[in-house]
Amino acid sequence: MKLAITDQKTGGDLLLLAGEQDFDRLFYTRDQYKKYFTIAWNCGEKQTVTIDGEIHDFLPHTIMPLMFNQSFYFEKAADIVAWQFNREFYCIVDHDAEVSCVGFLFGFGNPMFVHLDEQAQEKMQLLLSIFKEELKTKDNIQKEMVLVLLKRLIIVITKLARSEHIPDTQLHDDRLDLFRKFNLMVEGSFRTEHSVNYYAQCLNKSPKTLANVFALYNQKTPLQVIQGRIIIEAKRLLYHTKKSVKQITYELGFEDPAYFSNFFKKHTSLSPGEFRVKDSVGK
Repeated sequence: MKLAITDQKTGGDLLLLAGEQDFDRLFYTRDQYKKYFTIAWNCGEKQTVTIDGEIHDFLPHTIMPLMFNQSFYFEKAADIVAWQFNREFYCIVDHDAEVSCVGFLFGFGNPMFVHLDEQAQEKMQLLLSIFKEELKTKDNIQKEMVLVLLKRLIIVITKLARSEHIPDTQLHDDRLDLFRKFNLMVEGSFRTEHSVNYYAQCLNKSPKTLANVFALYNQKTPLQVIQGRIIIEAKRLLYHTKKSVKQITYELGFEDPAYFSNFFKKHTSLSPGEFRVKDSVGK
């Protein structure tokens, strides 16, 4: 099943897919105009999902958001229900006050898996049914109705994710907002800015304050987030493009290819050239 709505004025799309075996081949070099955020729900048995070359377990009754620039492949794509939309349909950055998901649900760095209990499964099934009905109803308010449903979907998943991944309300709203803003800024500037001090100054906070917030979350340090994002992009460029290591070095804000190669090897145990050869064999 594939249902879709397109805004002819903006080029905005929203797609609802279920039982589609081949929808998941979203590659880094695909048409730059159609950049889809994806919300994937595993309605079947345990399977694996490969995201940017890394394999993860995808458990039953679990939801996973994916950024528009991630490549992913499901072991059993036909068991996945997925919503896909681009920023021309709904920009989560411009409307962050409505859904509060940027830098947390999307743009988090590591894959975010949100487990659904029976009550949450029922809520998702109801939302799915209404989505199907509205996407089949062609009238003058279809886009508005579908947009409301998309917002509701994101809000529900964000609340579930906060409940699961922020136990005992360790992060109050102001601290979570700081955490989200940092992640969002890194997503926008990691190619040119590699220091925690830069982001701390932009946020009018000290590096120590940022470190304390990340420690509450019990995840990576701010520096590890920046470096991890650089490594993910480096892997994408090495895997999906024919750019030289020298070109990638400068594209990611490094001045010396040798320094970049050492940085990459420190985080992956492989040089850029070794990584490219290894992954080209598996293509």
